[in-house]
Amino acid sequence: MQTATTSSDPLTSAQRLRSIFSGSVGNLVEWYDWYVYAAFSLYFAHSFFPAGDRTSQLLNTSAVFAVGFLMRPLGGWLLGRYADRHGRRRALMLSVLLMCTGSLIITFTPGHAAIGVAAPVLLVFARLLQGLSVGGEYGTSATYLSEMAGQRHRGFWSSFQYVTLVMGQLLALAVLIVLQQMFLSEEQLRAWGWRIPFAIGALAAVTALWLRRNMRETTAFDRSERDPATAQTQQGTLRVLLRHPRELLTVAGLTMGGTLAFYTYTTYMQKFLVNSAGLDSRAAALLNASTLSVYMLMQPAVGAVSDRIGRRPVLVAFGIAGLLLTVPIMTTLQHVQTAAQAFWLILAALSIVSCYTAINAVVKAELFPVEVRALGVGLPYAVTVAVFGGTAEYVALWFKRAGIESGFYWYVTACIGVSLLVYLRMPETQRTSRIDRDAA
Repeated sequence: MQTATTSSDPLTSAQRLRSIFSGSVGNLVEWYDWYVYAAFSLYFAHSFFPAGDRTSQLLNTSAVFAVGFLMRPLGGWLLGRYADRHGRRRALMLSVLLMCTGSLIITFTPGHAAIGVAAPVLLVFARLLQGLSVGGEYGTSATYLSEMAGQRHRGFWSSFQYVTLVMGQLLALAVLIVLQQMFLSEEQLRAWGWRIPFAIGALAAVTALWLRRNMRETTAFDRSERDPATAQTQQGTLRVLLRHPRELLTVAGLTMGGTLAFYTYTTYMQKFLVNSAGLDSRAAALLNASTLSVYMLMQPAVGAVSDRIGRRPVLVAFGIAGLLLTVPIMTTLQHVQTAAQAFWLILAALSIVSCYTAINAVVKAELFPVEVRALGVGLPYAVTVAVFGGTAEYVALWFKRAGIESGFYWYVTACIGVSLLVYLRMPETQRTSRIDRDAA
């Protein structure tokens, strides 16, 4: 007997909106849990690693963060395969459960002084679970939102994946600021207060899990389950995925420049403003939060534009603007005189990046058939992000240490240029969407 969440009855607008909301809230919780580690590492580094100088402890926590990042391709494969074989809804529930487990482990693990080497081992294990989770979340969430949205507004609704991604990052920063300014002293945060945000994340994940239990499965997946041509032995397998080499290369190529630009202007920008532009750390943090807030609100607008004019022109706009303006923007930012100037420059850069982030999920989902859609979206994306997005800060600092910081600006430009070539050669996925073909 079919349950309410997997019924083959046509979806009403209310059911569609409820499911999109539940999927988006879960995505928000996932990214909050992911970013809260970086936001609070300064306060818990000493708890998990032996006594020593603060720099060494922070390097250890950064290494653990990197391990979690490197798990994302594995998460993209495992959860993408699971989503294509057992359903998008089940995979999204599993994803948030993994993230919840990781947060609970970090919340309750005693420090190194109490349990010795078991403390950092448990920390690494928790981040492995969270890396698997966030790696699988992207492809499955992108697939779910794209399949659940109607054809006319697919770009608009799928853009909420990046709205909630950025909102998760902002919430992690907000929790840090509230605890710092209103409730706890520096000593209390270092002693035990750093556990609070992880506990909040675990409780929020339980709520997200409850919401996702009541989501409807997508029509595209339901139909594939009943179609003999997409038997379960063919769903979510690498063998079937490799029958689509052009689509795989397209995902990698269109992601390359976009993910590097995204991490440059979001994650790395706060450090750049302090180390290269010479701004005060508090001003840099405020600038980062304020520009991210505006950037978050841009995503649905750009997604809606893509519903009107197509995905390809929007991606091409990012490619051309990024190719022409990355070096001027970064060079001017390096020598900026005021915070106001920095705000408008960063906002200009993020406006350009929005033409990639708002629609990259739906473009990838529209490329693949239903039986390998989540895997096709998640795996090549996760690999490309690990190679280019995850290394953005390291490469930038390498160029700076070598005394040729502008070399990083040209590196970002070159990667965007490669992606632009992909945008110019790829089909207009709004017209050739495999999602519409599957749902027909």
